[in-house]
Amino acid sequence: MMNIDVISKALANPLRRQILQWIKHPEQYFDAEQCADGFRRGVCAGQIERLGKVAQSTMSNHLSVLQNAGLISAQKYGQWSYFSRNEALIQQYIQHLQTTL
Repeated sequence: MMNIDVISKALANPLRRQILQWIKHPEQYFDAEQCADGFRRGVCAGQIERLGKVAQSTMSNHLSVLQNAGLISAQKYGQWSYFSRNEALIQQYIQHLQTTL
């Protein structure tokens, strides 16, 4: 279920919007060779953290907010977490804004 307020709050932060952009076009921002299976699993949390140039705890918080809003999903492979966008929810949110505002 889409929660408009939670999504809007998540998107209020510029770094979180940037993370969504990075994950949308990972080949432009990340080295595929440093990511297991290219980007088929998503983008590794460590790569996002390095690009964001913030502390690990800060990045974890931002990723958690995006995940709780449903904008991204995480998959664990061993000790690594990979993040990808929830395109269906993002499109649903955009359509909601277009029809209600």
